[in-house]
Formats: sequence, C-alpha cells, structure tokens
Amino acid sequence: MSAPWTDWDHIVKVDPDKDLAPGDTFEDVCRTGTDAIEIGGTLDMTEEKMQRVIDACAKYDVSLYQEPSNPAVVVEDEALDGYLVPTVFNAGDVSWVVGAHKEWVRLDDIDWDRTFTEAYIVLNPEASVAELTGADCDQSAEDVAAYAELAEHMFGQPIVYIEYSGTFGDPEKVRAAREALDEATLFYGGGIHDYDSAKAMAEHADVVVVGNLLHDEGCGAVEETVEGAKDARTEVPNSG
Repeated sequence: MSAPWTDWDHIVKVDPDKDLAPGDTFEDVCRTGTDAIEIGGTLDMTEEKMQRVIDACAKYDVSLYQEPSNPAVVVEDEALDGYLVPTVFNAGDVSWVVGAHKEWVRLDDIDWDRTFTEAYIVLNPEASVAELTGADCDQSAEDVAAYAELAEHMFGQPIVYIEYSGTFGDPEKVRAAREALDEATLFYGGGIHDYDSAKAMAEHADVVVVGNLLHDEGCGAVEETVEGAKDARTEVPNSG
C-alpha cells in the first residue's frame, strides 16, 4: 500500500501559536480543498496549543497530521492520522538531525505505524527554523540534489522537504531535488501566496505546503493555492 502523501498535491500547515485570519474558522480551513492539515510550528509550541488545533479539526474529513518540533509537544490522539517528524539534514546542530529524536524514543512508546520522518533541507537563512537549527543554507542546486539523494537512498526517508519558510525559493534547486529522487515524495514550503506561485512550484515539487498565508491572508487565499497546485499536477505529472 502506498503512503497517503503520494496522492497529495497540497498541505495546509497550521501554526498553533498563531491566530487564524479574521472571520475564518477551522471548519473553513478544513474545507479549503487541501489534501492534508499539518499542525506544527518552530517557536513557542506547547502540547496544549497543539491539542486545541487537533480538537478543532478532528470532526472534518481531511487528513490530519502533527509535525512535532520537539518530543515535549507530541500529542497522543487517535484523531491524528499520524506524525511527520522533521530531521534537518543541513542543520549545524546534531540535535535537529537525531538528538531530539533519540530523546523521544527514550521517553515514549512511539506508535511506529503512524510515525514518519521528513528530511528537511532548510534554505532560507532568515527563517526561524534556520536560526534555531543552525542550518547551513548556502547550498547550490547540486548540493540540494545530493542531500535529496542521500536522504532517500542512504537514510530511507519517505519525504524530502525543501523549506524556504518566509520567502519564495529557487525553482532550480527544487527541480534538482526532484530529479535526484526515485520514489521519495518531494514537499516544498515557502512563499506560496497565490495561484501562480503554487502552480509554478508544484511543477517541480510533488506537494506544496502553505503556512503563513493561512494566518496572514485567510482561507480564500489558500483556496487559490490549492487550485494552482492541482492544476500543475494535471498538466505536468510529477509524483515520485
């Protein structure tokens, strides 16, 4: 059976530390047409904040995953379809590659059937995740391709995630990652703000991730990006 994300085009990432745009509800978020909701953030995460979003989304028919930034915020809830756990391959601090993950394994009885990892390649040096992890963002397209191939073939990562959080990334680097992968699914996040930007990046990535747009502009803007991502898949099949 194939992993569910192999059929996705679009993810909404909800930051539990941020409010929704005025007038929006979590019902609206779940009905944007996105394939999945990923609950996670870099700063000021707590289990209580995560639980609030899970509870608000659980009643709707949309795939629901938690992306825990550290073991302390993991929520054990049957409403979740699973956990997508980041491991930052170009982090300067090994804690963000395997350290925090080791502590989670030590402290908890992990549901391995629902726990999966994402091989992050962080490429915006001004992003909070880059600062927190000490990521080396000075990577060429060839470097990004090598990281992607390494992640899939040496570390068995099912997902490679190109992260430009806060800015629209370099399509050539995303394309390089795509061409380096055989079966792993390529996620892209960063600067997706309208139909055109979603469609442009979805021509290279399998799945585009929208986060800040939800909180800043609202569900109407997110719906445009869903359309762009799905139109790109229709015109240029690119699943891994």
